[in-house]
Amino acid sequence: MGALRYRIDGPVFELAPGYARGVVVAEGVDNEGGSPAELVELLRAAETSLRQRMGSVEQLVADPRVQAWRTAYRAFGARPSEFHSSIESLGRRVLNGRDLPAISRLVDIGTVVALRHVLPAGAHPLDGVGEDLVLRRAAGGEPFRPLGADGEEQVAPGEVILAAGGEVLTRRWTWRQSAGSACRPGTRLVEVNVDGLPPIGADEVAAACGEVADLIARFCGGRVRHELLTAAHPEMVLLAGA
Repeated sequence: MGALRYRIDGPVFELAPGYARGVVVAEGVDNEGGSPAELVELLRAAETSLRQRMGSVEQLVADPRVQAWRTAYRAFGARPSEFHSSIESLGRRVLNGRDLPAISRLVDIGTVVALRHVLPAGAHPLDGVGEDLVLRRAAGGEPFRPLGADGEEQVAPGEVILAAGGEVLTRRWTWRQSAGSACRPGTRLVEVNVDGLPPIGADEVAAACGEVADLIARFCGGRVRHELLTAAHPEMVLLAGA
């Protein structure tokens, strides 16, 4: 079997100049048993920090880091008032006074770092994935089964999707994952996306990836590495071939 690769297509960078996606790859992780108390404490601390920095949802929405995603969504035809980027959705829940539920070690690690840096972060299991991952603009009509919802949707032409062959893992760039791409207790192989649009620069994305990698090593074990995808370096090897 050949190497499994990860690529960002050029038209994505044309939509949002300066975009960078960090990719953390972790092999042999332990996601069993829920998040330990120490990780849940880090999640609560990240929520508290966000509330101290941004006192209201209105302040969150006005923040340049959130506005950048609203602009990017408009660029491919998604209404940002209807479809919130994952970091805006998380921030809204936190600023409305709700503690986020502890879901699993891998998911909670992504959430901690997302809240710390006010950027999107999301984990996808790679167990059983046999085709390259590509962040690209959709042809339109690709089927998508959203996480936490019933039924199947059709992807709109031109929207940004993460796909593995014909399977759509994420719709609208950083909006929602598919039901099949959720981390499970038995997940042993995972990649975590960390997304930055200006004013977040590549250096901060790389630093956030380092935090994700450190937390995975601390709470999940395994072998962890990370790489930065940019317009100048749009492709990487996720897993070496046999």
